[in-house]
Amino acid sequence: MCCGLATLLGVLVHVGVTRQTVDTSRQKALDRLEEVTAAYQAGQPLPKFGGIDSPGLPAELREMALNGERGTMVARFRERPTMWAAGPADGRAIAVRVDYTHAARTIAALDRAILGSAGLAIGTTLLVGAVAVTRVTRRLHLTAQVARRISAGDLDARVDDPRTKDPSRPLDEVATVSGALDTMASSLQHKLLSEQRFTADVAHELRTPLTGLTAAAELLPDGRPAELVRDRVRAMRSLTEDLLEISRLDAGRETVDLALYELGVLAERVARASGTATEVRVVQDALVETDRRRLERVLGNLVANAHGHGAAPVVLSVDGPVVTVQDGGPGYPAYLLDHGPERFRTEGGAKGHGLGLTIAVGQASVLGATLTFHNPPEGGALARLELPRGTGPVD
Repeated sequence: MCCGLATLLGVLVHVGVTRQTVDTSRQKALDRLEEVTAAYQAGQPLPKFGGIDSPGLPAELREMALNGERGTMVARFRERPTMWAAGPADGRAIAVRVDYTHAARTIAALDRAILGSAGLAIGTTLLVGAVAVTRVTRRLHLTAQVARRISAGDLDARVDDPRTKDPSRPLDEVATVSGALDTMASSLQHKLLSEQRFTADVAHELRTPLTGLTAAAELLPDGRPAELVRDRVRAMRSLTEDLLEISRLDAGRETVDLALYELGVLAERVARASGTATEVRVVQDALVETDRRRLERVLGNLVANAHGHGAAPVVLSVDGPVVTVQDGGPGYPAYLLDHGPERFRTEGGAKGHGLGLTIAVGQASVLGATLTFHNPPEGGALARLELPRGTGPVD
């Protein structure tokens, strides 16, 4: 806007001064034409700056005078800018000339001054604007970077804009956004920590009565009621263990026990342990460095979810460091594909607490693996686990 305004003012000044200078020279030339015309009509000698059919008179102006009209024109005469004025005189053209050199120099000097001033103003504006904008954009980039870190799970990330810490400094828009982001992150962190503590406390408190309840259920006489009680106790115990595992994953204190394992062997082991009809396909076996217990936990949960919420056939495939679990069911719900699994959320009347896939994602993150969920075009649900590169394929 500043550059555009400077350019507009320069053009307006140029047009105004040029018009005034040209009008002054034109009026002077017309006044001289009046004097020369009067002297010609009185039969007096004509001055040296005027005459009949003067040499150098522009053809356009001569044609106008021969047609009975008066006019002026700027042209060059003997390599100098000249203002001509001409009019009719007994069927001929009578003309005068006025030296236009000073006026042309004045306009040229004005143009140079306008260009210099505009260039200086534009350069200064761009320099100051670049410095100011760079400072603002740097702060905006920092705020965006912190927002991405928070979105990735780093709830300790803060912008810490100095303007939000010093009450004496005025807050601009960037500082206001930065302060709001820091406040939101602190509030979110507090709520998540409270939720993690609550989950861990509930799970720990439930373990003691569940232990007694398990022992009491074993003392019941055999029969259908006893089987129902034992089944519900096992379900509650499994839920409590899942809650404890989730609380540990949320706390981020999990450590891995790394060793080299063949993925094909682990896949066969998980399929046998699941006790279900799971087909294992090893396209290319791979040797990876991982935590066997956690990897088996991830694959076991994926297989259990495929059998519990999908349909046969369930295929566990190994292709290098990539393991997939595919079933022939209706596929994953839309919310899971968009945002990932959510604890205690299931759809379509499915059984379970929505913790299996949540634990699988958390354990995969601890292993440094990537777990994604897809609905293939041919139907069914596909979970894809890509492990970090190990030592290479198995011969």
